[in-house]
Amino acid sequence: MTQVADQHVPTFPMQRTCPFSPPAEYGELREATPITRALLPSGRHAWLVTRHADVRAVLTDPRFSSDRRHPDFPRLIKFPQPSLNFTPSLIGMDPPEHGPARRAVVGEFTVKRIQALRPRIQEIVDDCIDAMLAGPRPTDLVQALSLPVPSLVICELLGVPYADHEFFQSRSKLLFSRTTSPQARQVGIDELRSYLDDLVTGKEREPSEDLLGRQVLRQRQTATEDHAALVSLAFLLLIAGHETTANMISLGTVALLENPEQLTIIRADPGKTPAAVEELLRYFTIVDTATSRLALEDVELGGVHIRAGEGVIALGNAANRDPEAFDDPDALDVERGARHHVAFGFGAHQCLGQNLARTELQIVFDTLFQRIPELRLATTVGNLPFKDDVVIYGLHALPVTW
Repeated sequence: MTQVADQHVPTFPMQRTCPFSPPAEYGELREATPITRALLPSGRHAWLVTRHADVRAVLTDPRFSSDRRHPDFPRLIKFPQPSLNFTPSLIGMDPPEHGPARRAVVGEFTVKRIQALRPRIQEIVDDCIDAMLAGPRPTDLVQALSLPVPSLVICELLGVPYADHEFFQSRSKLLFSRTTSPQARQVGIDELRSYLDDLVTGKEREPSEDLLGRQVLRQRQTATEDHAALVSLAFLLLIAGHETTANMISLGTVALLENPEQLTIIRADPGKTPAAVEELLRYFTIVDTATSRLALEDVELGGVHIRAGEGVIALGNAANRDPEAFDDPDALDVERGARHHVAFGFGAHQCLGQNLARTELQIVFDTLFQRIPELRLATTVGNLPFKDDVVIYGLHALPVTW
């Protein structure tokens, strides 16, 4: 059994020095001490897990809890204590609650159902690009395409008025920024939850033809009516459904523009775009720490003894650059075909909306580079405002021209 001496404890989170690479410390830790303790902003310690095999082991071991209400859960952003007193969403549930709750909604995100949405997603993407082509240059791709596409898709899927998108996007910025004060973050949470509480109440009065409306009817049919659970579900899907995909659209566009030989591959053969999307997901792994866990009992992992009550952060970005799992992992290779990445997590909590995200990204990249083949950055990569201060990595803005 191996333990890590306290004098070697690093602080976490760590900063990127290259926008296309994880923090350099990830590789150093993975090589020297792949499971090591780190000091969090809260002053607490947690274990960092950096190897691909160990990350997958954590995410499939029921001895590690996802319940974020536990006072010892390893949090990277500060929340006032009252914010923990709410019905957990899927991402924060453990068995036995998690299985039935996930099964109740997973049918909304099957490959077949998402394929049925492709024409509408294509229409939304085309409309955004039409507006780009008709507007001034340069333009901010974040505002013109990256944000509106997934935001409109998730709004229509859930039955949320898109006219309110600025409201929930501004609140999501508060939630994910590391610089937001606990008090301001709580205000954002409360305002968004109040909005969704009213929305769900309206659908309970008159169920609509959308995901939330169907969930209301399903609950009635199974005598499992739970208003608070629906609000938490809406909260998770609305925020995750636009924030993550929007950031991947922006980052993927930059990566492909900066690697023209890779872009040429998918331009020549759109059949290779699905593999390119998987590679971009692996390459960036923008939600690096959503796979945090809390040990419910003592666990031996990779020769390290993790005690009950200790936090564990399974670093997806370190795992997805593990040379034991991926050849030449720091290279962007759109033909890699490595779907065993953990950008969507792994195990029972693997991202519910992954089929939707993949489809949106495929349609966006194929359409964007087909319709605007001369697309290029309107500034240098070094001048781009990357989200180094936000839990979900991405870009605050992306000026492009053609």
